[in-house]
Amino acid sequence: TFDDEDDELSQLKESKRAVNSLRDIVDDDDDDLERVSWSGEPVGSISWSIKETASGSTSSLEGRDSSLQKSSSSSSSFPKQVSSYSLSSLFKGRNKLPSFQSLSDALTDTGVKNYAPELRRPRAEYKDYSSDWSPRDTVRRMQRGKVCSLERFRSLQDKLVLLDEAVAGHDGNVITAVLIFLKRTLRREILFRELEVRQVALCHLIHFLKETGEQKFLLDLLRFLDRTEEVALSQYREHLNIQDVEKRREFLKGCIGLPFSAEDTSHIQDHYTLLERQIIIEANDRHLESSGQSEIFRKYPRKASILNMPLVTTLFYSCFYHYTEAEGTFSSPTNLKKTFKIPDKQYVLTALAARAKLRAWDDVDALFTTKNWLGYTKKKAPIGFHRVVEILQRNNAPVQVLQEYVRLVEDVETRLNLATKYKCHDVVIETYRDLKDRIQLTAYKCKVERGSAEEEKINSILNN
Repeated sequence: TFDDEDDELSQLKESKRAVNSLRDIVDDDDDDLERVSWSGEPVGSISWSIKETASGSTSSLEGRDSSLQKSSSSSSSFPKQVSSYSLSSLFKGRNKLPSFQSLSDALTDTGVKNYAPELRRPRAEYKDYSSDWSPRDTVRRMQRGKVCSLERFRSLQDKLVLLDEAVAGHDGNVITAVLIFLKRTLRREILFRELEVRQVALCHLIHFLKETGEQKFLLDLLRFLDRTEEVALSQYREHLNIQDVEKRREFLKGCIGLPFSAEDTSHIQDHYTLLERQIIIEANDRHLESSGQSEIFRKYPRKASILNMPLVTTLFYSCFYHYTEAEGTFSSPTNLKKTFKIPDKQYVLTALAARAKLRAWDDVDALFTTKNWLGYTKKKAPIGFHRVVEILQRNNAPVQVLQEYVRLVEDVETRLNLATKYKCHDVVIETYRDLKDRIQLTAYKCKVERGSAEEEKINSILNN
């Protein structure tokens, strides 16, 4: 028959439209749940649908099959119409077969010819997720990692309720996702005004903008909140992205006038002054190194540029290469100490490390030698002589140099421990002598070499 109501192809087209409409409505997560009938076939599959409908309509199908066969034989001159709709385009299932049969082949294989089964399920079995979820349900769904659209929340009130629900859920990912949606759909003034009374969401947005590098949006937000110091710090942080030294120097010069706190203003000024000083030192030292005029640069070639280095690194560099220069030069260590107000402890530690690395023991000695008003000299260390000994030993100082500074350690127990650890025998012997400890001195006699000067010294003390 060629009647439209009985045409198999028209039925297929209707089924195709029904499935396509379901595909836009039903959520993808429904595919994760698979119901199974008593026969073991997944409910809703093509084979289950055919078997279910076949049992109730066998008699009517047989009469219809005969009419279809007669029509087919009487119109043999027409080419056979083969369905171009595969199972994958009709049914949204998890069929893992390597290839899909056409619908007509599937009907033939079951032994019972039938039309496409009823595809539309009751509306109670699905929800239109793009319009039916409340803000709370949407947030809960996002917390479980489900995909859902936020575009349905069009009014400002709905968007704010959604944000409040996200904050109440204490899930940072959800809060950030909602904030990205609000940032895209709200004007800046409205978004800033609403976030001003929602500090948790505000902190999340500020952190997100810092991570993503949206500097202009962040500055607008901080200006709206009247956080002038944060605005200045955010602008100052931009110097990290400037690779050219001259451009960075000019940028830092412009940052000095920003509304920093008093302490931060002094830091910005020092940063600019230090970079300016480094540029001068770098140009001069590069010339000396290339021309070969300086012995220290020939003996110890520079491993890296001094540009953009911290203050302590710059001081170490200056103590290493320019220790004897007059205070009036920019590369002089004493000039750096005075300009940047470097504390005595920091200066002594850095200078000691630099001169000990060069094995300049006379400079080390001069670093700790002071004179009193009567003209007498004595050694004094603001960092403690036990730390001096450790730094000297780390730079492979000879035993004679170590012993001189171990003797200056005031605490007796610390002095004995250091002298024993670094094998300063004379210091150990003299300390036990001053303590008049014969037992320890006799025991230490076994630790020195036989016939050595240390053994003779111990015997002389014991016999006295």
